[in-house]
Amino acid sequence: MRITRRGAVAGLATAFIARGASAQSNTITLVVPTAPAGTTDFAARLLAEPLSRQLGQPVVVENKAGANGALGTQDVARARPDGTRLLVQYSGYHVGSPAIVPNIGYDVRKDFAPVSLLLDAPQVVFLHPSVPANTVQELVAYTKANPGKMNYASSGTGSLQHLGTELLKLRTGTDMTHVPYRGTGPATQDLISGRVQMMMTTPPPLMPFVREGKLKALAITAGTRHPALPDVPTLAESGLPDLEVVGWFAVFAPAGTPAPVLKRLVEACNAVVDTPDFRRRAEEQGAIIRIMQPAEMQARVLRELDEWTRVVREAKIQPD
Repeated sequence: MRITRRGAVAGLATAFIARGASAQSNTITLVVPTAPAGTTDFAARLLAEPLSRQLGQPVVVENKAGANGALGTQDVARARPDGTRLLVQYSGYHVGSPAIVPNIGYDVRKDFAPVSLLLDAPQVVFLHPSVPANTVQELVAYTKANPGKMNYASSGTGSLQHLGTELLKLRTGTDMTHVPYRGTGPATQDLISGRVQMMMTTPPPLMPFVREGKLKALAITAGTRHPALPDVPTLAESGLPDLEVVGWFAVFAPAGTPAPVLKRLVEACNAVVDTPDFRRRAEEQGAIIRIMQPAEMQARVLRELDEWTRVVREAKIQPD
């Protein structure tokens, strides 16, 4: 049986690479573990069309939301490892949720093969205009004067929005109430309406509301300011050095994907990410582009999983 299975996998890899037009008729599905809209969906749709041209085969996006990202993530973890079903993943689901829910249904240490980093996305601290604070220092002072009265939104328990804000609370000694939502879209709507007062999240979905004056952008959580957000200071500039929260969005294949197939996908995705058009469109939304090879990407996954596990333990975060 072992020889037969290995032979089948080897045959699969040969068929995928060597059959030419026949192999290239296979549709690649990019599974997005969130509803449409939001940065994960944005990253997948930014990749899909140019990746299709790069590979010479159809690439489609499938939104498979549910269970705080676990439904779509589990789907790809259990998919046939033939390179046709890939995960476009958000770091909050990949290293945040497993830090809170150990038996989440997938193991990022062994269930996935990294393919390509798409976007590094620093978080931005956004406030509703009703909050009388225009800097992080003023926000901290206001929150300390009103303990427990500030509500902050997230796209769900274990999201980087959630964990990043809990880390901010730990570092500043403040008390805010977490209000989890099922995705960035509904969280954004309640932030704009004032039902919640704050959210730390990636810039793309919210920057239009800042330009319209419906939200305030207090600080960026990267080590340096971003060219697309020149007027938004860093947390270090705001008096909180060594506090960085950078989300990422990356492509993963199921573990066991044959090496030739994986190599082809890595080269194709990195080629797309390295194009001027991809870079321009991503940076316009406040994202940062850099090429990261699979081994480096997996090392980052393991390092951040350990880091967020420590935050979860220190903040005493419990699963919903």
